[in-house]
Amino acid sequence: MSEAPLLELAGLSVDIPTEAGVLHAVRDVSLTVRRGETLCVVGESGCGKSLTSLAIMGLLPPAAQRRARRLALAGEDLLSASPRRLRALRGDRMAMIFQDPMTSLNPAWSVGDQLEEIFIRHGKGNRRAARERAVALLERVGIANAGGRLAQYPHQLSGGLRQRVMIAMALMCSPGLVLADEPTTALDATIQLGILQLLAELQAEMHMGLMLVTHDLGIVARIADRVAVMYAGEVVEEGPARTVFTAPRHPYTRGLIDCIPQPDRMAPGQRLGTIPGMVPSLVGEVQGCAFRTRCAFARPECAATVAPRHGPDDHMWRCVLPPETLDHAA
Repeated sequence: MSEAPLLELAGLSVDIPTEAGVLHAVRDVSLTVRRGETLCVVGESGCGKSLTSLAIMGLLPPAAQRRARRLALAGEDLLSASPRRLRALRGDRMAMIFQDPMTSLNPAWSVGDQLEEIFIRHGKGNRRAARERAVALLERVGIANAGGRLAQYPHQLSGGLRQRVMIAMALMCSPGLVLADEPTTALDATIQLGILQLLAELQAEMHMGLMLVTHDLGIVARIADRVAVMYAGEVVEEGPARTVFTAPRHPYTRGLIDCIPQPDRMAPGQRLGTIPGMVPSLVGEVQGCAFRTRCAFARPECAATVAPRHGPDDHMWRCVLPPETLDHAA
């Protein structure tokens, strides 16, 4: 019998009231993450990736309304959990690495105070044990002179060092699940690669579940076990990384893959693929496939509700096209 998922998410929706109407930012999203597995959630900016992560953590803005059929961490129902229970779980059994460490770290507290507070608040040990844990993790994430860094403040660190501090902070209590929300967006390419390699090493070393939110499929190809492609607030394709990359079944996924530079497959001077148009507004009722206004394969039946389809290896996609269509178009 296979191991039960660490994270179970079914039918998640997030609605945000606006002056123009209700914004359906996340629509019927279902995902699972197992221990030791890396799930990458990809898609353009504004497709609901970050809001999905915040909804899992229970950190949505006050006006946002969350609904789901199931949201569980290691079998524990998070939908019925009290605010006190959620605070106990956050930082201990599940943690989040935010997109911008400069705004996520408290500028008035030293690095050491912020790391040690998590350890102490969750009852893992005293101040001395917290300091030892903080130094060990800072060293593990590649920060030299870790003991001396504890007295420094966020503004005294580079962007790469701040991001490594955020990773260490997320791991202070050895959580089973870590959500990383585009943790390399503000960093240069060399530092990005180092941070991603570090995350992959820590994930394997600690056998934790990792849900990585990103818009960079080049990153995904390096570290993902499974991929969920989001568009306009919903998951349009999900499956094993190798399957999604080699046999995409949704035109949006195909378009994203065509945008990746592939020096070994592209002729000199060949242009990268592009996806025309813009993501549609999600204010008000959304009918049919939201990608149909940008899709070269759109047909009349795309305007109706598109049910999920399933293939081998738990591969799921939402498209009316015959599966082999995109194989011929590649």
